[in-house]
Amino acid sequence: MRIALINENSQAAKNSMIEATLRKVVEPMGHTVDNYGMYTAEDECQLTYVKCGLLASLLLNTGAADYVVTGCGTGEGAMLACNSFPGVLCGHLVDPSDGYMFAQINDGNCVALPFAKDFGWGAELKLEMIFQQLFGFGHGNGYPKERVEPEQRNKKILDGVKALTYRPLIDILADLDRDFVKSTISGAHFAELFYPNCKDEKIAAFLKSI
Repeated sequence: MRIALINENSQAAKNSMIEATLRKVVEPMGHTVDNYGMYTAEDECQLTYVKCGLLASLLLNTGAADYVVTGCGTGEGAMLACNSFPGVLCGHLVDPSDGYMFAQINDGNCVALPFAKDFGWGAELKLEMIFQQLFGFGHGNGYPKERVEPEQRNKKILDGVKALTYRPLIDILADLDRDFVKSTISGAHFAELFYPNCKDEKIAAFLKSI
C-alpha cells in the first residue's frame, strides 16, 4: 500500500515527527510512505485544510496513493474538506480504538487526526498506536464479529451512494479557481512523487497544463 502524508500549515512543524512515526509503524508491514508536506511552517507552498482535501482527492482518484493520512489542529476541518471531494472516505481518529474500528467497520481510504488538540506528552506514542491499529490488521473485516455482514453490506451501499452524489474529479478541477488548484500542487516534491504514480492521464495532463 502506498500511503501519502499531508500536513496543513498550522501543524506543519510536526511533519517530520509524524512522518517518522508513520514510517516506523507501516514500513515493516511492507507499506510505502510518500510525504507531500508541508515540511515546515515556512514552506513556500502553504496548504490549508481545504487544499489538503483537494490533494487527498487527487492522490486517491488517480491511484498515486492508496491511502492518505492528514489532519489539522482538531482534525475536524481536514476531515470535512476531504469528504467534500470525490473518491475520499475520510474518518476522524483521536485514539487507537478509532483507528482499528474505522479500518474494520468503515473501510475508508483517508484519516484526519488532531495534531494540536490533546497533543502533548506522549503524542508520538499515541500516533504510533493509532497507526498500528489502523494499518496492522487489514481492512473491512468488520467488528464485532456478529456485525460483519451488515457492516460490509452498508459499506457497499455507501460506496454506491457516493458514486452517485459526487461529480468526476476532472470536472470539478475545471470549475475550481486555477490559482487554488495550482497552489495545492506547488509543493516542493509534488511532481516527483505524483506523476510517476499517477494512473489517470487526463488529470495528469490537466495539472501539467496549469
